[in-house]
Amino acid sequence: MEIVILCTYTEHPIYSHLDKWKNKNSKDHNIKIVNKSSEISDQGDILFLIACSEIIKDNIKSKFKKVLCVHASDLPKGKGWSPYVHLVLAGENKIPVTLFEIVDKVDSGDIWKKTSFTLEGHELADEINFLVSQKTLELMTFAIENFNSIIPTPQEKNGETFYPKRNPDDSELVMNKTILEQFNLMRIVDQNRYPCFFYHKGFRYKLTLTKF
Repeated sequence: MEIVILCTYTEHPIYSHLDKWKNKNSKDHNIKIVNKSSEISDQGDILFLIACSEIIKDNIKSKFKKVLCVHASDLPKGKGWSPYVHLVLAGENKIPVTLFEIVDKVDSGDIWKKTSFTLEGHELADEINFLVSQKTLELMTFAIENFNSIIPTPQEKNGETFYPKRNPDDSELVMNKTILEQFNLMRIVDQNRYPCFFYHKGFRYKLTLTKF
C-alpha cells in the first residue's frame, strides 16, 4: 500500500513513534512521513492525519482512497481540541481512542474502530502521551490490515460534545486550593510549552511536576 502520514508538529510526543512504526511496516508498504500538505505530490491509498494542525483541502484528499485520523475521545463525544486532556481534568481514568474518516465537518466522519486504555490516576503527561501514542499506532496498523474489508460505522447524530482549545492561561494554579484539588491539572500540562504557574506578591512563578 501507498501510505502517507501527515504530522505537522515535529516536536509532538508521537513523532518518534511514527518513525518507528514506519520502519516496522516499510517491508510491506511504501510509507512516507511529511510535515506539510504541500509536500504531498503522489497519489496513495491512505493519508493518516496524526497531530496535524492543517485543514486538508480537497485537492489533497482526492489523491487518496481514504483519509483517516485518530482522536482520543469517544466520538461523537469530545470533538475538538485536546480531548484526553479534558477527560483527565474531569477526573476520568478511561481514555477512549477513535479511528475515523475525515470529512468536511470536523471530527464527524465514519468510525473505523474504537479502543481505550485505563489510567491509574498517577500518570504524568509524558506517560499519558505514550499510552495515547501506542493506541494510535495500534489503530493505524488495524487500518492497513483491514483496509479492504472494513465497513465503517456512521457517527451517532445525538450526543456530540465539543472541547474548546486550551491556552497557556489554562495552566494557572490557584494559591488557595490544595495540591490534591489541582493535581490533575499539574500532571496533564505540557511542562515545556504550557507549564503550571501561579502569581504571588506581584511575581509569576513556574511550577513543574516530576515523578521520582
